[in-house]
Amino acid sequence: MNIYVANLHYRLNDEDLHQIFSEFGQVTSAKIIKDHETGRSRGFGFVEMPNQEEGAKAMESLNGSEVEGKQLMVNEARPKAPNGGGNRGGGPRGGGGYGGGGRDRRY
Repeated sequence: MNIYVANLHYRLNDEDLHQIFSEFGQVTSAKIIKDHETGRSRGFGFVEMPNQEEGAKAMESLNGSEVEGKQLMVNEARPKAPNGGGNRGGGPRGGGGYGGGGRDRRY
């Protein structure tokens, strides 16, 4: 199970994250995402737990809990988008611009 953890204190490191989750079972990996330029934590990370039940228990117990004065947001990670792309496109078109107002006008 891949778990997304947000609102992490900037002082926490990968080992701290691993330790927090290991109280609930086996942790395969724990990684805090860092800014490429500064090397500073971006405040979120991912934890891999091979056992679904242990991962679910960790999410339930840690979501909303306070660590280092910050309230964690913990939930199952969404699959990575293909080609590293974000959520672009889709949805209806035609809003914005001058006088567009975002409505589909039919006469």
